[in-house]
Amino acid sequence: MKKQKNLPKINIFRKNFVKICRIFGYEIIDQSNFFVPTQEKFLDDNLSIPGKKSITLPLGEIKISRKVTSFTVIFRSCTSVNMLTQSKKRLFDKSKSEYTFRSLNSLIESLKNAINDFPLVEFNFIVIDHNSNKSDLNKMKDMLKKSDLKNEIISLNVNEFKEKIETINEKNEKVTDNQISNMANIHKSLITAKLKNKDLTYFVEDDYLHHKNTIKEMIFTYERVASQMNKELILCPADYPYLYTKIENTSIFLGSSRHWRKVDETLCTFLTSAIIVDKYWDKFISMCQFEHYPFERPLHDIYKSELCLSPIPSLALHFTNVNSIFGLSPISEWGKIWSENEVF
Repeated sequence: MKKQKNLPKINIFRKNFVKICRIFGYEIIDQSNFFVPTQEKFLDDNLSIPGKKSITLPLGEIKISRKVTSFTVIFRSCTSVNMLTQSKKRLFDKSKSEYTFRSLNSLIESLKNAINDFPLVEFNFIVIDHNSNKSDLNKMKDMLKKSDLKNEIISLNVNEFKEKIETINEKNEKVTDNQISNMANIHKSLITAKLKNKDLTYFVEDDYLHHKNTIKEMIFTYERVASQMNKELILCPADYPYLYTKIENTSIFLGSSRHWRKVDETLCTFLTSAIIVDKYWDKFISMCQFEHYPFERPLHDIYKSELCLSPIPSLALHFTNVNSIFGLSPISEWGKIWSENEVF
């Protein structure tokens, strides 16, 4: 049973004063009982109002000038390939389809949670699938159907992009078939985002497990920091271990329930706006046509000019080997979150 909070009682004079404050958009705080009567919330609740103001105590509020209007998840799936570039076993030692199902479920639950806070945002879920077997694909379709989210599944045709991909990479090695399909899927994702989304797109691989509040935190943070900085952003929800392997200067920002720090590198799971995608279209596409080293270098070039932020602690876990510097994000209960997202 959900625990109910008992709201403090207030007298008639204070009730009228609270009503006046609400009319003029002011917030008042009763620090004696940790209560905000204008919102009927406690100070440890989320006090921000989507699309209007971001509130962090004791720093006060930031007026939201960059309101999020739509949010699309583009989920790149392929249950037939266990690991793209290595043969080591992943965390929890399961089949690739199990990671795909739990990743998909965690995103569905996170989106449903965000809808409660952002009823005016248009949410959409698009799966771009390559070569998953029929039973896996049917299970994903069933999960999305039960979610009641607006959704679509697109089957990737690698031949649509194959001739645009150089067969020899930057290391003067032959590009593998798995990498070619990966590059084609990223290319299709970018084209789909450009055609179908007017605001934020979350490009995500099918081996990332998400906290329930991931999507909500990313939207609150995008609105807050973009309004604060008066510029578009890139957000990566994973706090990768490799970000701690070297000492670099950074900047720290406040989100809703996380600190966010400026980073100069990510993998290919990230959130950004249609404005950023259009502005750096050639850079994004170059990642799909030539295998750089590291593969994500075009993204890193964009981060030299645009602000990319990553949360502390992490909002998502990348399912790699336990010893990989690109996987297990620190200071989170991933075993618990893994269990919560089992799909029956």
